[in-house]
Amino acid sequence: MAEFKEILATELEGNPFKLIGGDWLLIAAGTKEKFNMMTASWGGLGVMWNRNVAFIVVRPTRFTKEFIDAGTHFSLSLFGGDFKKELTFCGRNSGRDVDKLAGTGFTAAFDKAPYFEEARAVLICKKLFAQPYEEASILEPAVFKEYPLKDYHTLYIAEIEKVLVK
Repeated sequence: MAEFKEILATELEGNPFKLIGGDWLLIAAGTKEKFNMMTASWGGLGVMWNRNVAFIVVRPTRFTKEFIDAGTHFSLSLFGGDFKKELTFCGRNSGRDVDKLAGTGFTAAFDKAPYFEEARAVLICKKLFAQPYEEASILEPAVFKEYPLKDYHTLYIAEIEKVLVK
């Protein structure tokens, strides 16, 4: 397996709309001993408070949210389009019920947060901000179709502390 090398966040290559919305990613949080991961296709990368940041959103029902809330860091593992089957598995199954590592064949590694050796790039992120979405804050009525259960996401903004690429 190819080794990771560290680069600056400003050197990360790829269109964020494709990386996140098209290819998807895994959000992972927890400790070496106990963690969970979830597939995400919503989020963003940018600059906030003069820091390079990632924006993620997680529904309150997701098992991974418990790990994100309990710790200071999470990772974003970017795989590219070749891992849709594995990412679909992680999105359709809860870590409460199944062993996602066994189900995907992924190899876990750890650097302040769990991440995966099969990824082509990894962002190690430190939480800076968390706020649940509120119904009153949604200004576009069409957005409500995304929330038939009113299970509004929590928005996390996290500083990208480390970028690892192959």
